[in-house]
Order: sequence, then C-alpha cells, then structure tokens
Amino acid sequence: MWLDESINAKYTKEADRRPMMQKDVFPVNAAFGKYLQHYGRDVELPLLYTDLINYSYADPLKDKKGKWTHWENAVYEPVQLEALEGKLINTFARLKKLPLPVATTQFDVERIDFCEYGNSVPFRIKMVEKDTGQYNFFYVKLADASRIYGLELEHLLTNNPINYLHYQNTLIEEHIEGIPGDVFLQQNPQLTSSDKTAMAKAFVQFNESCFVRLLGDMRSYNFVVNPIVVNGLTHYHIRAIDFDQQSYEGKKILYFPQFYKENADYVELVLQNLDAGEIEQNRQIEFAGMAARIITYRRQLMELVNSMVNDDISENYKIQILRNELNEHFKTTRFTSCKTMGAIVKHQLKQVLQKHVQLANLKQKSCRLCILAGMLQLFSL
Repeated sequence: MWLDESINAKYTKEADRRPMMQKDVFPVNAAFGKYLQHYGRDVELPLLYTDLINYSYADPLKDKKGKWTHWENAVYEPVQLEALEGKLINTFARLKKLPLPVATTQFDVERIDFCEYGNSVPFRIKMVEKDTGQYNFFYVKLADASRIYGLELEHLLTNNPINYLHYQNTLIEEHIEGIPGDVFLQQNPQLTSSDKTAMAKAFVQFNESCFVRLLGDMRSYNFVVNPIVVNGLTHYHIRAIDFDQQSYEGKKILYFPQFYKENADYVELVLQNLDAGEIEQNRQIEFAGMAARIITYRRQLMELVNSMVNDDISENYKIQILRNELNEHFKTTRFTSCKTMGAIVKHQLKQVLQKHVQLANLKQKSCRLCILAGMLQLFSL
C-alpha cells in the first residue's frame, strides 16, 4: 500500500477514529479449545480471572514522570491476598515452566494492578525475584477468542514467540519486552542516519506484517521496539503487544499501522530515509519471512485457520465491508464468498503470500537436492 495508493499519507481521520464501544468478548468454542489443548496452550490453572475482581479498593498509579496512567493498584484484604498470592505464584510457575517449589521459594508477588482501559480489562501482576530484586510481569485477562487467534498468528507467522496459557474464561499472558513505540522516538530524538534507515525498514516490515494477518489498531502504544546490535550495526525490530483487534474491524485501512496519527513520526522516517525501491524491497523481505514460517508450521497453521474460518469473531456488517474493500484493493473477487473473518484471513494469506510460499518451497527442494548430491559425491570418493 505504500506504493500503490498513498505513499505520502501520514494518517487519516478514518484510521484515527477509535471504536465507539468496547469490542465484544468472543468465547473460545469447543473446536478452538481442542486446538489450544493439543498445542499445550489450554491447561488447568489454579487461578481464574474472576478470583481477582473482588478487591477492596484501588489506588491510581503514576508513571516514572509523574503522569497518571490507566493502571490502578488493586488492594485486597490480607486473608484474601494471601490466598491469591499462592495461586498467582503457581500460575506464574506454569507460564514460565518452572518447578513449583522453585517458584515458591524464589518469587514473591509485589503488586497487583488493574486497568479498565481496553477490551481485555487486564490485571498486571508484578513478580519479584527474592535474591536479586529483579522483577517480571505477567497479565491475567478475560479470555477472548479473537485475541487468542491474534496471539497464535503472531507466534506462527512472525519471529516473535509468544508465551500464554488459557483456561475457561481466563487468559494468562507473559509480558513482552521492549521500548513502547510511543516512547522510543521521544527517548531517541537524535538517531544517526543509519539508525533512521534501520528504523524505517523495521516499520515498513511491521506495517506489512500487520496487514497480511489483519491485525488492527497498531498505534505506537500498542507495539514495542527492540534494538539489536549485530557486528557493530544496530538493527530494529518492532513487535505487537496488543492483539484485541485481530481481524475484527471492517475498514481495511485500520490494518495498516502507517495510517494512524500516533505513528506519523515513524511514517516520516520511512518517507525521508527510504526510496520507493527500498520500501518495496523491505515489503518483500517481510513476505519471504512469513512464507518460510508458513512452510515450517503449515500443519499447525492449517488447523488454526480452519478453526478460525468456522468461528464467530466479528460482526456481519464488518465482514461485508472488509471483504468488499479487499476485493477492491487486490482487484479480485477472491473474498466475495467469505462468510467469516477467519475465511477472510485465510484468503488474505493466500492472496499475499502464495507466490512467496511457492518460491520458498522450490528453494527448500533445491537445497535438499544439493545436499543429496553432495552426499552422493562424498560417498563416491
């Protein structure tokens, strides 16, 4: 979309509009639950989301600069807190795959925070390692099938492993490390020329990744930036941290991070540091990477998408809008028959990545033939 529609666009009023109401929470149905159980995501937990909601009161929290945040510190009665701490440490151990005795002796629950802002109305649990004082966060959220599909697509299609667990109405998520996108450029106003170019490339790739899997609402505060130094050169990696808007909205433009006003500075970096050829090159790099992962996880991805096709994770009028807009965008009728958002995601992956998957398959076969030829030559000596 950078090249064929609006290379100079920074954002639109349409993309900037927030949803008027919170998104519905979609339950995990039996078929999706079976998938999650098969791949070790659905496990019995000692804690449910509802165990945390009966706190006595909550104190608003400020950030490091003294500004009020959307988070509040939930305060519980001592007896209630003692029972919760045991459940939280047990849950943390399962999430981190730690032996329970190790987690019990090494970690304490320092704080339980609550946020009414957002669809998953999360609790944030701050865990502290007793010996070192280092802390770790995890989140307890209302389980939402749409969000969990987003987590799985992130895990399978990007180079970003996601650690989470599901049980009944509860979703447990590991904290994703990184510098929040809305903070990164504020903290780094004097990027070098090479850093600006690297950051621009990362944003182009992230932009395409979100559109291919139809992950929406990727404003700067919903993604993080991770600098990676390789041989003295700094590369940047952007990854999503919020998956509430996985294939839910109807407007195509909401799946492009480039069109949110919160991301205008990132778009400016792209326009000032990359030419059209470099933008296209980085789009293709992202497509090739996703295609390679499709081949690696093809069986699991097929199971996931088939579950998604038969699931209800959006509203009918939004499905109709999106399939029409994607037909127009790609100049095709491929999406006309789609009755669910899952079906749209399936056709979207095929529309964008099919040629790249075929090419990656050919490369793999060619590589295997080269290895086989080399082995035959070796044994013939």
